[in-house]
Amino acid sequence: MRSADTGRPSPRHRWKGRPTAAWPGLRTLTPYLGVLPFLAYVGVFLIYPTLVVVVGAFQGDDGHLSTANVRVLSRGVYLEAFVRSIELSATAAMVGAVLGSLLAWAVTTARPDGTLRRTVLAGCGVLAQFGGVTLAFAFIATFGLTGLVTVYLKDHLGIDIFANGVWLYDMPGLILVYSYFQIPLMVIVFLPALDGLRPQWREAVQSLGGSTWRYWRHVAGPVLGPSFLGASLLLFANAFSAYATAAALVSQGSPIVPLEIRNYFTSEVLLGRQNIGKALGFSMIVVVAVVMVLYALLLRRAARWLR
Repeated sequence: MRSADTGRPSPRHRWKGRPTAAWPGLRTLTPYLGVLPFLAYVGVFLIYPTLVVVVGAFQGDDGHLSTANVRVLSRGVYLEAFVRSIELSATAAMVGAVLGSLLAWAVTTARPDGTLRRTVLAGCGVLAQFGGVTLAFAFIATFGLTGLVTVYLKDHLGIDIFANGVWLYDMPGLILVYSYFQIPLMVIVFLPALDGLRPQWREAVQSLGGSTWRYWRHVAGPVLGPSFLGASLLLFANAFSAYATAAALVSQGSPIVPLEIRNYFTSEVLLGRQNIGKALGFSMIVVVAVVMVLYALLLRRAARWLR
């Protein structure tokens, strides 16, 4: 409809025409509007810091592209920190995987809707997230030099748990404390794989004259193997990236990579080494990325038996 005076489309007609052309595109974008806050959060707190670390790791003292910061990690205290971090993460993952899988297997013997199973799972859900300074303080108050258990064992039973040295603030202590949240995490991750074992498989083996050993060797073992390895890799990545617990326990020295990075935030940095902290962060990103890719591949293989 056109105006009688000017011959142009009337304002009412123009107002009706705009939504007709704009609404299809707006309808397409509407489902994604709810994701915008999450994307903004990921961009500010994950992608942007990652880019800063990656760019800084390959930036020389003069601001140009350089690999000197990454090459220096292959020697000296940085290499030792990486070796100790891998040893700590592998040991804590192995302890958590073995004990956690045994606990998960014990949970599967309980009734699926029983109180015991629900209580254990609820406890594991809480304890798997119970880390950081709070966990370190709990261990210091319990097993520290003047901790409750330490004093009781020494005064009443004559047992000195630190007779051979104060191990709580060294690698053995870190492994013990890390196991506190690694074991519940293993239960949560590995339990669905154990639930995927069908009773008909065991019955089929028994009907064919197979023993329990043959069932675990030829049926349950191959089915659970990818899930067990994938969960172990997840525990390794969890221990490798842990920081707050180790920082609260270890006040002197930097035995592992996260604490070595802390030095570049809290201590003076030598001239020409201002980007080594970012190179350490970049190397941790690479290690965790490789581990998580392997975990995803194993999880895809194990998912075939959980359908």
